[in-house]
Amino acid sequence: MPYLSKIALNPRRRKAVSLLSNPHRLHAAILAGLAVQPVTERVLWRLENNTAHRAEILVLTGSRPSWQHLVDEAGWPGADGGEPLIADYTPLLERIARGREFGFRLTANPVQSVPRPAKPSEQQNERLKTRTERPDADRRPRGFRVAHRTVAQQLAWLIDRAERHGFTIPEASADAPAPGLDEDGPIGPGPAVSIVSRDILRFSKHRDGPRVTLSTATFEGRLRVTDPDALRSTLLGGIGPAKGYGQGLLTLAPVRAKATANG
Repeated sequence: MPYLSKIALNPRRRKAVSLLSNPHRLHAAILAGLAVQPVTERVLWRLENNTAHRAEILVLTGSRPSWQHLVDEAGWPGADGGEPLIADYTPLLERIARGREFGFRLTANPVQSVPRPAKPSEQQNERLKTRTERPDADRRPRGFRVAHRTVAQQLAWLIDRAERHGFTIPEASADAPAPGLDEDGPIGPGPAVSIVSRDILRFSKHRDGPRVTLSTATFEGRLRVTDPDALRSTLLGGIGPAKGYGQGLLTLAPVRAKATANG
């Protein structure tokens, strides 16, 4: 049975600062909340907000977790508002039906695969060197993951993948123009999705290890269910790479009703 948790961390505590500054460390701390070790189930998580006073993490697990270690070491043990929230995820999965619309939020690592990166990293240079020295070692060499950098590329990345994940992103509704404005504008409303934040994460898995760099984007919008089973699999399995670093967790919410002119 899957569970969705919300964990509050205190950014003024030393342990919280250490975890929030390194997705690799935070992922390890999250896995420590599951009783069956080593962890083989899919675990998705997302840093939902991170202010100077409070950070919140959403975590989706396949079994019921315990976050007491995070509360004791990096949260507010015994304080009102400091206890983690853990909810059964099954009711949401059961509400997914073809044609139904939801609001959604997703933080992901939009990437593409290319034969040769324009600016290879240290690890990519090592792979390129191996190809040159041993051309027959891999007759069908894998491509290199390269981040999409622009907002347009990142939006296209999500829209292109929506159908295989069980949903489409409908057109945003267009409001009537204000009095006195031309109704014949050249730009339509477009898909009901936007990027609300972008970031570049840089961290190391180990003290002297190579630097990991991730380009991330947080999407918010509205989706329409086209394949309920595929969308359920997406909710439990995530979208895109770098899931161990807090990427790929898709969450849904009821669509907000639009205010009417009379109400």
